[in-house]
Amino acid sequence: MPMRTLIRDVRVFDGERTVPRADVLIDGALIAEPDGRPADVEIDGSGRTVLPGLIDAHTHVFDGDLAQALTFGVTTELDMFCLPQNLARQRRIAAERDDVADLRSAGVLATAPGGHPSQLMAAEGMAALGDAVGPFETVADAGQARAFVAARLAEGADYLKIAIDGGTVSGTPLPVLGPDVVAALVEAAHDAGLQAIAHAVTTKDALVALDAGVDGLAHVCFDADPLDSAADDLAARIAAQGVFVVSTLSYFEAITGSPGGAEPMRDERIRSRLPEHARAAGDRDTDALPVYSEGVAGALHAARALHRAGVPLLAGTDATPFAPLHGAGMHREMVLLTEAGLTPEETLAAATAVPARWFGLTDRGRIAPGLRADLVLVEGDPTGDITATRAVIDVWRRGVRQSR
Repeated sequence: MPMRTLIRDVRVFDGERTVPRADVLIDGALIAEPDGRPADVEIDGSGRTVLPGLIDAHTHVFDGDLAQALTFGVTTELDMFCLPQNLARQRRIAAERDDVADLRSAGVLATAPGGHPSQLMAAEGMAALGDAVGPFETVADAGQARAFVAARLAEGADYLKIAIDGGTVSGTPLPVLGPDVVAALVEAAHDAGLQAIAHAVTTKDALVALDAGVDGLAHVCFDADPLDSAADDLAARIAAQGVFVVSTLSYFEAITGSPGGAEPMRDERIRSRLPEHARAAGDRDTDALPVYSEGVAGALHAARALHRAGVPLLAGTDATPFAPLHGAGMHREMVLLTEAGLTPEETLAAATAVPARWFGLTDRGRIAPGLRADLVLVEGDPTGDITATRAVIDVWRRGVRQSR
């Protein structure tokens, strides 16, 4: 018989709203309506909050990352670039094991020959990641778009990622896809039934993506100037086109070496859950990554404009084995979203129900009978203090309670 677990008298954030006190029943792999019958395990939820499992809407997955993510309550990761051999291995791990986060992926992203992120794949230290880095297929012209998308379908991609990044902000010019190539890729993706999501970190590149008809942007733009109205104008257009945006504010902290990026490492609720190698990665020097020095302020300004305009914001970190860290980075991302003007409840929705809805994950992201029992139990009330998400008591994936 399936294991039945009852969490009694717990505050419930169901992905959309908060219920101050309720019982939540886990029946096997699913959430069920409490029925009065005895449970195999009962947990006292007094003073605690149960949330849907967190969904990180922008990651890059390598060996060990899915397990680390789950430790922090991230039960699903949406990978935005993964080479075929590594992707096949990570999918197999996610399917066969309950002690790792679930996975969706774009597979190989579309970029120009020599374009972003080719420069990162060749960076010092990346070779240690084995078959997760190396040469990958690129797109030279619009005529190759359909074959490229077909290859992504063959490797099992769940959506298409398109890199539009000339490297101007970092002062490292890179080859970049032309507007005609981006448009051809978006059209091919839509014809194949895939969403098209664009990597664009500047207003100029975001406009190319919007002209092409993308469904989502994988970052906010971090060249936004708080002293002019360009961010509001861009946000209004994004809203009018019905495009979602993944926040990745913690990513901009990481690559600029912003002091705020080290904040999670000073919080014992996070640091104590990290393996030693991840702590070392979180403490590393980022001075070798040249980027726009005002990037964090610009990204926060852009996020505020998007929120005011009603654009769907999805919590995502751009997590890697280096920074932001898988799982841990999500808790910093949620703090930054509240700094951008979202309420704690809106932030929790951005990390649960909102990405589930925009990525078609109809079986998760909320707490309701019949949905997957992907759940996080935390001490305290994150609907009042978002940092309470860090006080993880228990995590369930597919109804399996994780070992502490």
